Amino acid sequence: MNNKNWQLSDFQVQKIEGKTRFHDLKLPEPIMHAVNDLGFEYCSPIQALALPHSLCGKDTIGKAQTGTGKSAAFLITVIDDLISNPVEHERYLREPRALIIAPTRELVNQIANDAKDLAKYSKLSISTLIGGENYDKQKQTMDKEYVDIVVATPGRLLDFISRDDLYVDMVESLVLDEADRMLDMGFIPQVKRIIAHVPKSESRQTQLFSATFSEDILNLAKRWTHDPIFVEVEPEKVASDSVDQRVYLLANEEKLKVLLNILKDEATESTIIFTNRRDQSQKLYEAIREAGLKAGILTGEIAQHKRSRTLESFREGKLNILVATDVVGRGIHIENVSHVINYNLPEDPEDYVHRIGRTGRAEAKGTSISLACEDESFELPAIEKLLGYSLKCEMPPERFMA
Repeated sequence: MNNKNWQLSDFQVQKIEGKTRFHDLKLPEPIMHAVNDLGFEYCSPIQALALPHSLCGKDTIGKAQTGTGKSAAFLITVIDDLISNPVEHERYLREPRALIIAPTRELVNQIANDAKDLAKYSKLSISTLIGGENYDKQKQTMDKEYVDIVVATPGRLLDFISRDDLYVDMVESLVLDEADRMLDMGFIPQVKRIIAHVPKSESRQTQLFSATFSEDILNLAKRWTHDPIFVEVEPEKVASDSVDQRVYLLANEEKLKVLLNILKDEATESTIIFTNRRDQSQKLYEAIREAGLKAGILTGEIAQHKRSRTLESFREGKLNILVATDVVGRGIHIENVSHVINYNLPEDPEDYVHRIGRTGRAEAKGTSISLACEDESFELPAIEKLLGYSLKCEMPPERFMA
């Protein structure tokens, strides 16, 4: 397509009852071209609810899980604002116009990659600031050109601000993603210190997304936004529409045998296995490797560069099995994951929703299998209450018990 002759009609798709077309949002041509390249035609529910308001400059508080398209919703809004309102005053290095804060390194990298895809025709510069990587290299990257969008974890971002290596007093758009996870991980004090450095809420656009809204998160959301709109996608819609959920009841000593048989099954193409603790992940990873299967491991104590290499190998198909804990796994956004296996049922029902959201993404179908021994089966009622329906519990198929 000739970039100089774009027309909105070039991106027009057939109307479907109940669906919002990206074409209908009157997005700038550079964004529409990028959206078209990504194969997006119709908005996901959270995008359809949020974008008509956020594109008009309204602050947004969104309740949505990963896998719902919320990242594209806030990124399209940010990029649209930066394109539509070019800087007229003198600019300085290390002075971003948009700031996106997320709790994990993996999530920051995923958001930055999505931003680059959506901004590929807009000439916007995107930088990431994450712990576990060379500080000076990150600083040098922003010394080469003006930075428009910074995506960062709270700790490293605060380091940059505290050392006067980043100036956020001209930020026009602020995004806080997975606010509940930031609360769980103890990042809220750091986020509060960061927000003290950005313009007041009425002088910026703020978008805050969270899978759950405790009283603490709701109070913070109201404090950090100005006259916001609230949009919500219920977790059961995410889970039921695209993921076939199975719960296998079995003894604890049968778990490993059943898991290995599932992994060897031809229907299991690419799998993420979740455990509750990193020592469990390590033992399981070693057992899977001993069984002759290729696998990678993602836990908090593993060096960032090793985690990045493991994720890239999984994306490229060099590995088809990942063993992960929730802190790391929640930031994983990879297409075409066929199976999620809960080797341990999570103690927090919200983690169950986040785990199974790793599969069944982008309108694909996925399968989640939970291996529930007698002790862990007590976690099921709380999960079912959150989902709003009962999960079918059954014995594993005979081929997995052999």
